[in-house]
Amino acid sequence: MSGFVEGKVAVVTGAGSGIGRDLALGLAAEGARVVVNDVGRNSVGAALAEEVVAEIRGRGGEAVAAVASVADGKSAASIVQAALDSFGRIDCVVNNAGVVRDRFFFNMSAEEWQLVLDVHLGGSFNVARAAAPYFKSQASGSFVHMTSSSGLIGNFGQANYAAAKMGIVGLSKSIALDMAKYNVRSNCISPWAWTAMTATIPADTPENLARIEKLKKMDSRKIAPLVVYLASDAASKVSGQIFGIRANEIYLFSQPRILRSMHKSEGWTPQSIAEHAMPALEASFFPNVPSMSITPWDPV
Repeated sequence: MSGFVEGKVAVVTGAGSGIGRDLALGLAAEGARVVVNDVGRNSVGAALAEEVVAEIRGRGGEAVAAVASVADGKSAASIVQAALDSFGRIDCVVNNAGVVRDRFFFNMSAEEWQLVLDVHLGGSFNVARAAAPYFKSQASGSFVHMTSSSGLIGNFGQANYAAAKMGIVGLSKSIALDMAKYNVRSNCISPWAWTAMTATIPADTPENLARIEKLKKMDSRKIAPLVVYLASDAASKVSGQIFGIRANEIYLFSQPRILRSMHKSEGWTPQSIAEHAMPALEASFFPNVPSMSITPWDPV
């Protein structure tokens, strides 16, 4: 029996460990040939990407490593080129690479802000942009981008990460719109999982402590089946969506739409806004709460 993505070529960024590693392994197990991208190295200096490639090959799969940064355009293009050089084509890009520099906004440095945006948002653009001409010319392809509930809903101490992850949602939607006529799809996944990166969440508030304890119960391997599906031909009609994975739960997130409107024929003044518009709209305000407040039940 052939795999769900048999013969397809997938690039997975940040695949040396954590969620990315599990995504690379999951795609390979279902027949994809995988470019494993990561800049990380283990304690003796060996590339983490090479370790994952060896694991895939040991299981009978095909994979190559691309030790290159997604944050630089030329470097990111070399990751896509590795797929073309090794396997002759590219069918899926999984933008997973990321870093965190968590700190409350009033203490965040410009360097911490920029680094996180450069890797998450800039990296997603760089790799997707490098693959886009090939997807366009072959009239097929799938982008899967990792967003986060920190961006979609909000979280403490992650202004840089949240801004980057919400930016990825806008990027994905634009790609989905711009490339629809070329049969190219783009979707986002917001994963809940305990990894080395989420382990850096500050354990300095009761809310974050509760979030950490729940994250520890969530296996990053649970995310791979949805990525495999989105990379497959079975998902040919799925584009421009935002999904979530939390243990055995799959979510579809809403997208911003107009909820209510107020009209005043003579126009608005600050006073009339205060007296009429805001009281009428206030019933539809969203509460200012962190992301864990929307999933208060234990993972199932």
